[in-house]
Amino acid sequence: MKAFDMAALLEQHTAAGKLYLEFLREPSMSLGVYILPAGATDPQRPHQEDEVYYILHGRGQIMVGGEDQPVQPGSIVFVGKQVEHRFHTITEDLHILVFFAPAESAVP
Repeated sequence: MKAFDMAALLEQHTAAGKLYLEFLREPSMSLGVYILPAGATDPQRPHQEDEVYYILHGRGQIMVGGEDQPVQPGSIVFVGKQVEHRFHTITEDLHILVFFAPAESAVP
C-alpha cells in the first residue's frame, strides 16, 4: 500500500522549491501537487498524457483548448493529451492535485 498525507506533501512541496512535486509514479499513472501563487503565470505546455486536475485550494481560471473555466476548491478538470491548457487569472494561491495517465513522461 502507498498512502499519503496532504499536509506532509505540501511541506515537501515547499521544501523542494518548485511549482510541481511528483509524489507517486507507477507505469499506469503518476500524481503530483502543483502550486501556483496568486498572480503567477502558468508555464506548462501540452503533455503526452491525459491529465486530471483537482483543485484543493484557491481560485483562478483554466483555459483548455481555447475555453475558459473558473476553478475553486472542489473543481475537477480533465485535459486530454496534447491539448493546450494553462491556469490564469489566479486570484488566490492554487493548490492542485494532478493525475497523469499513463505516468507523465517528462517530469518538470
